Amino acid sequence: MEMHLAQLNVGRLVAPTDDPRVKDFMDNLDFVNGLGRRMPGFVWMMEGSGEPGTGNTEVKVGGDPRQVSNLTVWTDVESLEQFVWGTVHKKFYERRKEWFEVMGDMHFVMWWIPVHHQPTLEEALGRLERLRANGDSDEAFGWSWLKQARMHKTHACRPAA
Repeated sequence: MEMHLAQLNVGRLVAPTDDPRVKDFMDNLDFVNGLGRRMPGFVWMMEGSGEPGTGNTEVKVGGDPRQVSNLTVWTDVESLEQFVWGTVHKKFYERRKEWFEVMGDMHFVMWWIPVHHQPTLEEALGRLERLRANGDSDEAFGWSWLKQARMHKTHACRPAA
């Protein structure tokens, strides 16, 4: 069966979405999300209200207004890696400590889904819990679990600027 790669990334903003401390992040959501949608290998993204400059920040994880999520689907590992580490997205990733609290638990998970399946946030959060509880497995994993993932080895561990 042909499969696609789903990914969930959650984070807690250091301030409410209308606070000047996260303004640069909020002001660039549409730009970065739009870039992702135009990337080769992009399949689907969980959307918010569609209001400009809000991305998917209205969907609160656990009812926390500062806890935000990003859920996307890609045709393969290489496409997601190219977007994350090979585009301007990397610059925003490197600035994450300006906008997001440091998470004590794992906050990123990937898993394979059948083509045409659209994961829900609840499904994705369940995968994240599996990863937290059991570590990497075929059902929930991080970059290092994927043999074909290469770019994260040189880009992911660099300190934020």
